[in-house]
Amino acid sequence: MQRPPLPPFTAETAAQKVRMAEDAWNSRDPETVSRAYTPGSRWRNRSTFVTGRDDIVAFLAEKWQKEQEYRLIKELWAFEGNRIAVRFAYEWLGPAGKWVRSYGNENWQFDANGLMEERHASINDLAIDDADRLFHWPQGRRPDDHPSLSDLGL
Repeated sequence: MQRPPLPPFTAETAAQKVRMAEDAWNSRDPETVSRAYTPGSRWRNRSTFVTGRDDIVAFLAEKWQKEQEYRLIKELWAFEGNRIAVRFAYEWLGPAGKWVRSYGNENWQFDANGLMEERHASINDLAIDDADRLFHWPQGRRPDDHPSLSDLGL
């Protein structure tokens, strides 16, 4: 199975891959997200290590059970060959009814078919007040005219 765009990436195709990932994650559908990864994909997400699509689905289902009202923006940071570096921020409502903005960086490595085989994510959380939220679109895909992380000064 191929998942274009394929490596080696250009600035245009790397940015396209980043937006495709953002859109999939904003769907909050673990099965949809898992199809972008190789069957044996390896992740480090904070201090959690995940291997394979079944584990990815389980991890994301649990994540989005806890992180309600999830909205994510990803931005291309760098790319070379079959690797892409991304910075991101997402806002979510926690179980205690408190808003959080999570900031992070991801390093991705893709196989020749354009499937992600490695994902390394470092993430920090910041409690925010409702008035400080910046991501207000309806859940799902971020509108094309919504400001980027850079536009928002994040």
